Amino acid sequence: MELANIDWIIIVAFFALSLGISLKYRTSSGKDMKSFFLGGGKLPWYLAGISMVATTFAADTPLAVTEIVKNDGISGNWLWWNFLAGGLLTTFFFAKLWKRSGVLTEAELIELRYSGKPARALRGIKAVYLGLFMNVMIIGWVNVALVSILSVFFGLDHFDACLYTIGAMIFVSIYSSIGGLKGIIVTDSIQFILAMIGSVVLAYFVIHNDAISGLDNLKAQLPEGSLNFLPTVSSDASDSLSLSPLSMLVYMGMMWWACWYPGAEPGGGGYIAQRMMSTKDENHAFWATLFFQIGHYVIRPWPWIITALACIILYPEVSDENFKLAYVYAIKDHLPVGIKGLLLTSFFAAYMSTISTQLNWGTSYLVNDLYKRFIKTKESEKHYVNMAQLFTFGLIIISGVLTFYIESISAVWKFLMSCGAGLGLVLILRWYWQKINAWGEIVAMIAPAFCTIVFQFIEVEYEVGFIMTVAITTISWIITVNVTAPTATSIINQFIDKVQPTGKWKTESYQPDNSKLKYLVIAWLLSIIGVYAMLMGIGSMLFDSIQNGSLLLLLAGIVFFIIARMNKQKSLFTV
Repeated sequence: MELANIDWIIIVAFFALSLGISLKYRTSSGKDMKSFFLGGGKLPWYLAGISMVATTFAADTPLAVTEIVKNDGISGNWLWWNFLAGGLLTTFFFAKLWKRSGVLTEAELIELRYSGKPARALRGIKAVYLGLFMNVMIIGWVNVALVSILSVFFGLDHFDACLYTIGAMIFVSIYSSIGGLKGIIVTDSIQFILAMIGSVVLAYFVIHNDAISGLDNLKAQLPEGSLNFLPTVSSDASDSLSLSPLSMLVYMGMMWWACWYPGAEPGGGGYIAQRMMSTKDENHAFWATLFFQIGHYVIRPWPWIITALACIILYPEVSDENFKLAYVYAIKDHLPVGIKGLLLTSFFAAYMSTISTQLNWGTSYLVNDLYKRFIKTKESEKHYVNMAQLFTFGLIIISGVLTFYIESISAVWKFLMSCGAGLGLVLILRWYWQKINAWGEIVAMIAPAFCTIVFQFIEVEYEVGFIMTVAITTISWIITVNVTAPTATSIINQFIDKVQPTGKWKTESYQPDNSKLKYLVIAWLLSIIGVYAMLMGIGSMLFDSIQNGSLLLLLAGIVFFIIARMNKQKSLFTV
């Protein structure tokens, strides 16, 4: 399919704008590693928060939601909506701690929290595991999504689409290595706005297509159960719009706290921690993370869901396995000239915001926690920035090769979640329980990867394997921390001086103030109710009734008013 001149002008203008923003921040971002990887640590909450949302709005996300809605209805989105509890746990309990830590990366926290050779080894292992292995897997699956989009949109074969995707990735690597994190975050803001506008515009056009003619007609044509907001539990395997009791336990009751997953790490971590540490102060870290939870779970989903539901009517001939591409068909078939270019630009925006973050975040581990820590320890800050730019292109090469070999995005998702099953509890408790040590975290990293390989080899059902992995991992690290040497007192004191944690800490000079913990738990539980009420309120206004939706939004307002009053009286999460 050929685009009109106006479509190409929109696309080229967007690429030029992205490069121009990076050039603007070239000098300030190249001064030192803190400037390159944390934007100088002085960013306002709204930029950091929007950047978090933009990063998790990848090119594959609306496609994945389209496939979920086709197979499992609206309620199928609880596959990722369930992570809200963990995200808000990070917001209320950990955002201020990450900012106080003063570290450059999550991996650097390891030697602030743990001691000795195990801590050094864990930091190096984590730098390679997250910065290289996990990072290129994530970049690879995001690339596969763009390959699918280009293949459908322009009729390219797989090889050519891969080449164009690698070209886009090279462009992203250029502007991300020039502008550093500050350039990336400012660009993210524009990219997020474009991506959201594109999502809303597409939803509007498909709903007003002659075959649908509005939401009421759409609701009348959909299969029964498609509009259920809450998942139903059924042991009947033929009921495609329900979860088995075992699946309900795994997806709703365990994943949010037990599972390491990029962007939803229990206790914070990865690029979410990077954004929190890039903010001005603890208050900005909190508000950035809260905005992320609302943007991620409330603002973004409904335009995708509306389009996905419309695609069920518009493309009944598309198989379940390929239904994610129906989202791209909708852009190709139902948008006028100019708007089509805007939608394609919005896909590029979503793609670029994710890739730029992954490159910057991944190189921060490889440079700060591997190269600087173990190879070249006394070079200038400029040298390390130059190495970060070099590592960026190295990640491009590896990810580009991997793009040709990844066949299933969902398979990569499940693999990553399985490899992190059981690690989450350690990442939470290390902030609150002195007994957690480096050996415990090492075991909690290795055990789920080993279990995943074994259970896949003997073909254990995914949900059963997940539960067994969490159990084995938890037992393993608990035994480990009780039979290995504790963290040195000097390191514990150093950690306490910087972070001022609450919980179980036994030192002569520090008595944690745990009096606010119960109020934080109440605020956290209320916030879960509030955000879900907003999410369901918007959905109700679209698909149920204005009255029900308004009541849910009113409930959300009351909940957050109570939380604000609690914070004003107790200073729970802002200072």
